[in-house]
Amino acid sequence: MDLETLEEIRQLKYRYLRCVDEKLWDELADVLTPDATIDYGTRVYGKPLTFTGRDDLIAFFRANLGPGIITVHAAGQPEITVDGAAAAGTWRFQDTVIAAEHRVVIVGSAFYQDRYQRCADGQWRISHTGYTRTYEAMMSLDDLPSLRFIAGPAPLLATTAKAARDTAKAARDTAKEPATGDGASGADAAVR
Repeated sequence: MDLETLEEIRQLKYRYLRCVDEKLWDELADVLTPDATIDYGTRVYGKPLTFTGRDDLIAFFRANLGPGIITVHAAGQPEITVDGAAAAGTWRFQDTVIAAEHRVVIVGSAFYQDRYQRCADGQWRISHTGYTRTYEAMMSLDDLPSLRFIAGPAPLLATTAKAARDTAKAARDTAKEPATGDGASGADAAVR
């Protein structure tokens, strides 16, 4: 098997993931064939996400993955087969999505099933990508009161800083509430 071709396909997949995480939509478009099909098995929208054509996918990402949505995708353990100008690959991946403005974190894992095509310009591009989830879990940032983001984009930092101030204020307000002890035992409700 041609090791150079395998490396080109690995780099292609890594570029795809990086472009999604860095929101490089124009660069992401160049990673996909114009007629690429996409089938994401996520249930966060209540049903799997499917797209026909890279323009539909890029439009969805532009509309839904703004600066307040942080994504981190990691893929590895590729199994790639090459047949001339076509190839297929299976990748294990994990992802995290932090949507601070919606107060939610989503984590998951899956196996990507990809198809690749060597195009007229000699570059490999993704002609199909999709996955079925191994698992997907969602948690509220409100359930993680100690979580603080100390680096990241301004919208993420601002949202979690506000939540931290709100939590601290609620704790102070609770501490200021008058004791409701019975007076006879000398103990109040806060100590019981």
